[in-house]
Amino acid sequence: MSEIDALGSAFGSQTANSQASLANNFEMFLTLLTEQMKAQDPLNPLDSTEFVNQLVNFSSVEQEIRSNQNLESLISIQAASAQGAAVGFIGREATVASPNAALEDGSAEWTYIMPEDSEGTLVTIKDSSGRTVTTFEGESTAGTHVFEWNGEDLSGNTVEDGIYTMEISAVNADGDPMQPDILTTARVTGVDFSGSEVVVELNGLFVRLSSVRSLREAGAV
Repeated sequence: MSEIDALGSAFGSQTANSQASLANNFEMFLTLLTEQMKAQDPLNPLDSTEFVNQLVNFSSVEQEIRSNQNLESLISIQAASAQGAAVGFIGREATVASPNAALEDGSAEWTYIMPEDSEGTLVTIKDSSGRTVTTFEGESTAGTHVFEWNGEDLSGNTVEDGIYTMEISAVNADGDPMQPDILTTARVTGVDFSGSEVVVELNGLFVRLSSVRSLREAGAV
């Protein structure tokens, strides 16, 4: 989601300021027009073309402000709709576009999608501080692959539960770096509306609502 709350706030402030400015300028324009009409020489009247052009310009600005008001309303409706939908996510399993996954009870799982065959794939698991915990040889064929990690580091020691990050290094037949999509699936435990975009919580992992790729009932196959 574009950042809905920020956009709504920006449009609201801009529209309010534009309305006040337009009202003040239009009132001043009418005052000047009236005074000029009073002071004009009957034998040499002022050219009305410029006045008509000014009125047209004010009308155009007013229409733009009204358009911004309508857009502001649409953004507010969209934000409310997104919040209402997000509440219904709680308790379900969501697949999200994220390299992060929660290690829980010695188990973490990712899904990565290779866009084409690679000449070699290296999977690296890092902790929250960016330190490499372990590495594996990944799948080199194009398509979707599920990766399960037992929570052991390079020395075979079991690490603590928490959020860990998967990184994939791979190159295609031409030697060009590849960027596989990385997904993770977990149960939605909460939603947060306090920021500029709705944030979904999955067992300690926080992702934007726009990152959710699919949703299903917990336990469904």
